[in-house]
Amino acid sequence: MVVNYDLPWAIIRLIQRVGRIDRIGQRAETLLCYSFLPADGVERIIRLRSRVRQRLRENAEVVGTDERFFDDDADDGLLFDLYNEKSGLLDGEGESEVDLASYAYQLWRNAVDADPSLEKKVTELPDVVYSTRSHTEAHAGPPGVLLYLRTADDNDFLAWVDAEGKSVTQSQLAILEAAECEPGTPALARQDAHHDLVRKGAELIAERKASSAGALGRPSGARFRIYERLKLYAFSVKGSLFDLVELRRAIDEIYRFPLKSVAVDQINRQLRAGANDDDLVRLLLALREEDQLCLVREDEPDPEPRIICSLGLRPPFLR
Repeated sequence: MVVNYDLPWAIIRLIQRVGRIDRIGQRAETLLCYSFLPADGVERIIRLRSRVRQRLRENAEVVGTDERFFDDDADDGLLFDLYNEKSGLLDGEGESEVDLASYAYQLWRNAVDADPSLEKKVTELPDVVYSTRSHTEAHAGPPGVLLYLRTADDNDFLAWVDAEGKSVTQSQLAILEAAECEPGTPALARQDAHHDLVRKGAELIAERKASSAGALGRPSGARFRIYERLKLYAFSVKGSLFDLVELRRAIDEIYRFPLKSVAVDQINRQLRAGANDDDLVRLLLALREEDQLCLVREDEPDPEPRIICSLGLRPPFLR
């Protein structure tokens, strides 16, 4: 028997929990899975369902669906269907198991292994480089522009806008897959509105970033999680022998400045491994000592976002 008292960030967690007992050696003929939602009176007090819906919307990229699945006016039926294991509800939700950075890196390695000359050609391309390819009905999604942008705090985002400049999807995996081209795919002349669509894509990314959960980013992110975890730890040891000035400075830097990529990788790894507070404190202090924790910019202005590249998706009938 499995009893769920919460809704995990990734839907796949529900399946994994059942998998803990639905495994080799299990002799029971029936496996039971119970999930609790608050009574109506409790819901009015703590607003759990509305908060869960908000978390789902903010975490859509992690779960692996586009924004239409987590629509703002979705009702509570979605949650009940999820908890009651409605047939087909969990089908096709594989993106939550994909590490997008690793997936993109593997695509890069496969391309370079097939054609070693690509490594020099691609790495020497300037920012804001663009190209265009044909987009037919065989491709999923409408024509428009795909955009790859790096924000001022060194986070990478992909955007897909249609010919009207409207967002097609926020799923980073879907956008990455939409950019797929064979080596012999011919390049077409850019659409007249290409640069305008790139600008609209950049504005959508900026809006999405601004609407995330405060200065610390999404609640599922490494920065938010490590800050909240160690803020509570620092409060619990305040005034004791374990009250470290350097730890409080590290926590303050995490709040004020974005994490470096190496810090994000190591913190996520430790969190997934179930590291205790002491291990996390040692990790943070070591990263800060090696200047690998945060992108600290005390005196210099924040850098501008960088448009790395864009790809136009042009209907074949356009000339």
